[in-house]
Amino acid sequence: MKLPATRRLLTWFIVFALAGLAVYKLKFAPLPVIAHTVRRGEIVAAAMGTGTLDARVKTTLSARIPERLLEVLVDQGDSVQAGQLLARLDDAESKQQVAIAAATLAAAKQTALRVRADLARSEAVLAQAQLDHKRITGLTASRAVSQADADKAGEALRVAEADLNRSHAAIAEAEGQIAVADKNLLFRMDQLAFTEIHAPYDGLIIRRDRDPGEMLVPGASLMRLISLDELWVSAWVDETAMPALAVNQAARIVFRSEPGHDYPGKVTRLGRETDRETREFLVDVHASELPKNWTIGQRAEVFIETGRQADVVLLPSAFVVWREGRAGVFINAGGKAQWREVTPGLRGKEQLAVMQGLCPGDQVVRAPDGRTPPLADGQRIKLP
Repeated sequence: MKLPATRRLLTWFIVFALAGLAVYKLKFAPLPVIAHTVRRGEIVAAAMGTGTLDARVKTTLSARIPERLLEVLVDQGDSVQAGQLLARLDDAESKQQVAIAAATLAAAKQTALRVRADLARSEAVLAQAQLDHKRITGLTASRAVSQADADKAGEALRVAEADLNRSHAAIAEAEGQIAVADKNLLFRMDQLAFTEIHAPYDGLIIRRDRDPGEMLVPGASLMRLISLDELWVSAWVDETAMPALAVNQAARIVFRSEPGHDYPGKVTRLGRETDRETREFLVDVHASELPKNWTIGQRAEVFIETGRQADVVLLPSAFVVWREGRAGVFINAGGKAQWREVTPGLRGKEQLAVMQGLCPGDQVVRAPDGRTPPLADGQRIKLP
């Protein structure tokens, strides 16, 4: 009858022993930590933004008249020069229209020559009618001619004057027809010129959208052209970094196609509008160098240098612990974690400057990533 009681006591003893062991391990056993020895060095503060590579000058080339695409002389990836012929449209109808307009202009000029000859005839007829009228009017006073002859002379004078006025009107009409025909010829010649598409400036074809035989309409993209004079990364930067940014600040660009390589850059332009949702604004960073293979629109991160300090105490940002709004670290104090408040200074990409609270040679520690709860003041620690 005593055996069950003994077993119960033994069971409770084992339970308490295991619980005590667990409490010891959790409370008193040294905790493995990650350690770092503080040193002095240079720190560079940077504002980071994410954006895409773009060209300052870019153009969508398209047809200005609806016509069938006859020939494309360049392809994407080709470099072109200003004025270079890039593509041609079917120009058969446009050439016919030019020929018709030229013939119309020639006919209008011939008509002008004819009406000017008519004007000379009308002037001669009028001069003779005036002489006849004057002579007959004088004879009428002496009754040398009849009144009927005088009336006929007056009528002939009025007819001659009307013919002269008609000749002047015909000349004005002919000159108007010449002007219209001339403008029409210029218009048709422009339409013919629109069948050839030329490069507006030196650049690079980055995209081709149409092939020969397709029907083009005004505004539809034929190809995309960019100028290589200035390529930049248009990056979205948080508005909190705005006070520290300025044009011509040095920057480094990290393209996602080459995450291990930095390319130099410089701030070219600061945006003047903040996105109301993300609270970010655009900063254009000129790319001084580019990867061997690049594309417009590819993603990149920019790091704009906003400050630099030399010979300062450096601390990896991962070791900073915040308590009630105060920054601090845990240092290795004889195998125990000891809290120490610090005064942060300039912040870099992965580390910050410590103005007060640490000295070179101090060893800071932190719990391994993902461990909960975090370190406690006075906790025993075990270095790797």
